[in-house]
Amino acid sequence: MAEHRSVVVWSRDGAAFTDNRYSRGHRWLFDGGVEVPASSSPEVVPLPLSVPAAVDPEEAFVASLSSCHMLWFLSIAARRGFVVDLYRDEAVGVMAKDGDGKPAMTLVTLRPAVAFGGGRLPTRAEEEAMHEEAHAQCFLARSVRSELRCEPAWPPGSHA
Repeated sequence: MAEHRSVVVWSRDGAAFTDNRYSRGHRWLFDGGVEVPASSSPEVVPLPLSVPAAVDPEEAFVASLSSCHMLWFLSIAARRGFVVDLYRDEAVGVMAKDGDGKPAMTLVTLRPAVAFGGGRLPTRAEEEAMHEEAHAQCFLARSVRSELRCEPAWPPGSHA
């Protein structure tokens, strides 16, 4: 079993607190020294209490699912002898009420667009199979309750 850790740091910095008008800005610290400014979404907590330039948990959730899928896809493509030149996913997460009437991330749609090089292009069916395998292998996709879709973009000339 592997453990994955992050550190989340928030400080009141002398501001009032019990009036619920404190800044939601905070930091995410990761191994290797990466620090990411984070905040609640301005859609959840209005400005100026949120920091619109920071990453919010909902965005991070979507990005994590997208990243996990991409990493598996790249591995699968390499094993199958396909050269990936560029992978871009404009993933979208939808917040809505769940079955209990509470806000939840109810749908995440991945929209990967993959550019292949190296002379050997996969057929559309081969790329779909790689996305299906990536989805099945992604640890995070298997860990969430919300529906997760993958809708690859098919640029012209991208397949054999």
